[in-house]
Amino acid sequence: MADIFKLKVQARKITGRKIKSLRREGILPANIFGKKIKSQSIQADYGEFEKLFAKAGETSIIELDLNGKISPVLVSNVHKDPVKGLFVHVDFHQVDLKEKVKAAVPVEITGEAPAEKDGKGVLVQLVNELEVEAFPMDLPESLTVDVSGLTDINAFVTVKDLKVDRSKVQIEMSDDEIVAKVEEIKEEVIEPVVTEAVVEEGAEGATPEGAEETKEVQDKDQKKDAPKE
Repeated sequence: MADIFKLKVQARKITGRKIKSLRREGILPANIFGKKIKSQSIQADYGEFEKLFAKAGETSIIELDLNGKISPVLVSNVHKDPVKGLFVHVDFHQVDLKEKVKAAVPVEITGEAPAEKDGKGVLVQLVNELEVEAFPMDLPESLTVDVSGLTDINAFVTVKDLKVDRSKVQIEMSDDEIVAKVEEIKEEVIEPVVTEAVVEEGAEGATPEGAEETKEVQDKDQKKDAPKE
């Protein structure tokens, strides 16, 4: 069962481009939406949300306190500045604790693959998160898979090997899908650098180095030895 976190928020009147002023004041613009409610603009303290999200992620229930009214929500979308990496906006999805929801849950590797430890290959994680369906309070924080049994190259673990209570959590992916696999280490082949000569010795029309000097000496000798008329 996921933990429940609490966050105080306020109604937000500032919208559009003016919300930049809120961020400068340490306020994070946000929205709350759901099946049975009308989407509403809200805001939260940036620092408080940052600390909460580091622990809650997208799979823990957050109780939003809006002027004393408590709403159970999940973090739906987090928007960040692509350069600075700072939060710029967040969407909260209000949920009914008695209705199942879908959420993306991270996949975590546990243990150490002997094949990688022995230098036979390298472990590659092919699936980093999976979409699951469950009641909000049954959403797992993560899905774990043990790779300590992978002893050879091409050994793998699949979705069916994930540690999760299948009676409460339905995974939206085939059980046969490979989650992690030991692959052969490919050695990098370094091609020799071939430097092309500017003038190839002996090539047609080319004069080898020193040929001009030799020709001059030969011409002088021929003149010296030539019979006088």
